[in-house]
Amino acid sequence: MNIIAIDIGNTNIAIGLFLKGEEDFVKSISGNSEAELAKCLKSAWEKIPFAKGKDKKDRDGEIVVGSVKPAWTSLVRQIVKDTLKEGILLVGKDIPLPIDLSVEEPDKVGVDRVVAAAAAYAIVEDAVVVADFGTAVTIDLVDERGIFAGGVIFPGFDISAETLKRNTSLLPKVKVTRPESPYGTNTTEAINCGLYYSAVGALHEVVRRYAEKIGKWPHTVITGSAAKVISDDCDFIDSHVPHLVVKGIALAYRKSLEEKV
Repeated sequence: MNIIAIDIGNTNIAIGLFLKGEEDFVKSISGNSEAELAKCLKSAWEKIPFAKGKDKKDRDGEIVVGSVKPAWTSLVRQIVKDTLKEGILLVGKDIPLPIDLSVEEPDKVGVDRVVAAAAAYAIVEDAVVVADFGTAVTIDLVDERGIFAGGVIFPGFDISAETLKRNTSLLPKVKVTRPESPYGTNTTEAINCGLYYSAVGALHEVVRRYAEKIGKWPHTVITGSAAKVISDDCDFIDSHVPHLVVKGIALAYRKSLEEKV
C-alpha cells in the first residue's frame, strides 16, 4: 500500500508519503507556496514504484486528501493533475470516514478531527481524547466503543494573539512560547503567559470533564503545530504524536480497502 496522504489545513498543507504502509516522510508546507507544493508532490510520487505487470507508466499508489479548506483542495487537485497527471481521492467523499460519529451534524465535523480521532483510537483501542493545537484548537473524545462523541473548539495561539492586538489600542501581537515564569513582568510576557496558561488550563479542564462523563480518565493524545509548546506543562498527556491527521488519512484509505475486501 503506497499512499501520498495530504492534510489540507487552514494555514499549512502537510504531505506524507507511506511506502508499503510505512511512513517515509511528512512535510508541512504553506498553502500559499504552490511551487513548493508541486515540488514536494512530484518528489514523493517519484518514490512510489511502478505497478507490477504494467509498461512502466502507472505507479502503484494513490493520492488521498483530507481537507478543511475547499479553495486549497482545488489548488492541490490542479497541481496533482498538471504535475503528476493523476487524480485525488477525498476523504469523506471518495473514501468513507474511518470512524462512526455520534453527533447532531456529522457532515459538518472537520475531516481532520475525524481522521485524527480514528488514528488515535486504532492504537489505544479504548476511550481517547485527541487535542489538536493548530490554527484552531480542537479537543475531541472517542468513547471506549470507538465512536466519535464530540468535542470542543476554541481559537489557537495565533488567532488569539492577533485578535487581542486588533481589538486593543496598545497591546502588541505576541508569538506564544513556554513562559519562564508564571507571570509576566512586562506587557509582552503578560500576554504570553495569559495565552499559554489559558490553553494549558483549558485542555486540563476539558479532559477532566470528559473523564467525569465517561467514568474514567481517558488516554490523552496531543498533536498539531503548537502541541510541542505546551506539552511539557501537561503531565496528564499520554502521547505527543506529530502529524496525527496525516496518519489518520492513511488509515482511512487502508480501512476503505479492507472493507472492500
